[in-house]
Amino acid sequence: MSLIPDSYLTIAKPAEGLYKDKGSKFISWAYPVKDLEEIKSHLASLKEAHPKARHICYAYRLGFTPEEARSNDDGEPSGSAGKPILNTILSQNLHYVLVAVVRYFGGTLLGVPGLIQAYKEGAVDALEQAEIYEKEPMKIRSIQFSYAQMNEVMKICKKHPITIVNQEIDNLCTYELTYASRHAAEIDASLDNL
Repeated sequence: MSLIPDSYLTIAKPAEGLYKDKGSKFISWAYPVKDLEEIKSHLASLKEAHPKARHICYAYRLGFTPEEARSNDDGEPSGSAGKPILNTILSQNLHYVLVAVVRYFGGTLLGVPGLIQAYKEGAVDALEQAEIYEKEPMKIRSIQFSYAQMNEVMKICKKHPITIVNQEIDNLCTYELTYASRHAAEIDASLDNL
């Protein structure tokens, strides 16, 4: 049985939220992400943009297994920041999302329950500002074939819901194709028979 669903919820574009408590500001961002490199890039940008911030805590969920979800407290007491952010992502059933919360300390300690509340509310606000939509998982595949096989390849591409993303046509042709994961078995079988 496949773990990949026919569709999943994610966000369309970055969104920003804010939560304030006892002088501390919790500025939050939600980002649609496709991989770990993109997550690292967003976090590096936030660190650069907020050098005076006390903490930048975050959580993300990339795929569909528990192992593909992570959180980071960035020096806050264990479980008081990353976990509430991750729980917000999980409760909204979002995938391929990063939520980061930048904390500017206001001089008053909030205690662990206060931190849990603040990071949760920051994450909730960013996701409330985000446009959530349903997306279908896609597969990307490169194929190589001789120019003489072009007609057969085009028949397969017309028969199935395939998008040609990139193509190099020569004696040896290379196509980069994308199609819905739910059609992958049937399409892969057709392409493998070339």
